[in-house]
Amino acid sequence: MTAAKSLFFYGTLRHVPLLQTVLGRDPQIQPAHLPDHAVLGVRGGTHPTIIPRPGATAEGILMTGVEPGDIARLDYYEGAYHYAMQLVEIETAAGPRLTEVYFPTGTQDPPTGPWDLAQWVRDHGEMTVLAAREVMGRMGRLSPDQIKARYGQMLVRASSAVRAANEPVPATVRRGMSADGIEVLDDRQPYTEFFALTEQELRFPKFDGSLSDPVTRAAFRSGDAVTVLPYDPKRDRVLLIEQYRFGVHMRGDPRPWVLEPVAGRIDPGETPEQTARREAIEEAGITIGDLHRIAAYYPSPGAVSEWLISYVGIADLPDDAAGVGGVDHEAEDIQSHIVPFDTLMGLLDTEEAQTGPLVLTALWLAQNRSRFA
Repeated sequence: MTAAKSLFFYGTLRHVPLLQTVLGRDPQIQPAHLPDHAVLGVRGGTHPTIIPRPGATAEGILMTGVEPGDIARLDYYEGAYHYAMQLVEIETAAGPRLTEVYFPTGTQDPPTGPWDLAQWVRDHGEMTVLAAREVMGRMGRLSPDQIKARYGQMLVRASSAVRAANEPVPATVRRGMSADGIEVLDDRQPYTEFFALTEQELRFPKFDGSLSDPVTRAAFRSGDAVTVLPYDPKRDRVLLIEQYRFGVHMRGDPRPWVLEPVAGRIDPGETPEQTARREAIEEAGITIGDLHRIAAYYPSPGAVSEWLISYVGIADLPDDAAGVGGVDHEAEDIQSHIVPFDTLMGLLDTEEAQTGPLVLTALWLAQNRSRFA
């Protein structure tokens, strides 16, 4: 009988919840280390690489009882990132042992300094586990290369889910019913690109204490985002951006270029405030000073998971601050406009201000503008 395989993990798969998610089962593991190798971070990434280095030690875990199905799942999870198994001798509490390890092959990102698992778990672990659930749920339907192309969006959705789970959930008027009572009967994801379309058959708790009949619901799942309206209190003017919006086009609107505040998705590992400042530079080329939070809200909770956090940001807006901006690799083509506050209010009256965040932010600014005088 052929002995069961064993594997040594030195990187993110040392995080047991992630390894459990990828394998779909609880693995048999023990501490181990690989002599004369170093685990290093890579430039522009959060994952590590491993390189030979005399005298160094690569800490890790040894997984025993590896089954063929485990290898298939691991190959799928790592498949698009060019790793190949090699036989190595590791050290365990019971002594040396021959085992296999995934080593990077081909062109790799340049290594940097030592990589720290505890810090990675603290900063990225929870969302990586959630993203891995989505990855493994696509096994047999998407190729590893397709997963690689979509993984950034999966991380954005996962980071939003982490944020939702860890934020306060006030319930003073609403009943405070918990999602734990929802019974999911089937879960499908027929589309996943920039956003994911998720369809579920489920039963939800009713206010009389019973469960609903099975219902089918679909939602667009996207990441959390921020909006920020730059306001110059000295000149009493704001900056608006104008850009083509596909959703407006799909409604049949003959003018699918709309006015909005600066806006953008919150990248994994980024705070909402950092996003607001980054997007103001990318879209309008301006620097934001103090940020004033207006509200956090679901713009269309019936079918869209997006969570928006809206701000007014204090900025210097001279006459020449307007221009064309945007990020080329995102195909953004954004015209900014500098308008007096009274003109902004007029856009509400004429309904040229057609987007929810702009209307909400303009009304907040009207109510609070005196505090900036």
